[in-house]
Amino acid sequence: MENKPIDVGRLGTIRCEIAPEPRTTQEGDQRRDREGNPLWVTGLAVRQPEGRRVDTIDVTTVGQPQGLTEGAEVRVTNLWGRDWSLEGRSGTTYRADAITPAPGPGGGSAAAPAAGPRGKSSGGDS
Repeated sequence: MENKPIDVGRLGTIRCEIAPEPRTTQEGDQRRDREGNPLWVTGLAVRQPEGRRVDTIDVTTVGQPQGLTEGAEVRVTNLWGRDWSLEGRSGTTYRADAITPAPGPGGGSAAAPAAGPRGKSSGGDS
């Protein structure tokens, strides 16, 4: 399965819906990338410019995004998706190099409150 780059400029408004949380295994351990860096997951709401529809996606990053507040507009750097299928289930996993507060009105600047582990996401990568 291949990584598919996503043009975030075409997505419209992106807001932090769920503050960054450690991405964990079913056993509760924090997942890590191949180099041993901790993975974090952030829930983002995406509102496309041409409609009223809002999609929610979980985006994984290496390292904890800083300065995000729930409801605030964010910027996403190098977003990509990967389709997956496992034991009759399927979905899309989203990864990004960074998620940062958007500058100006609507962008967050205060640190997000600490949150508990979220468990296994719908994504298929580790």
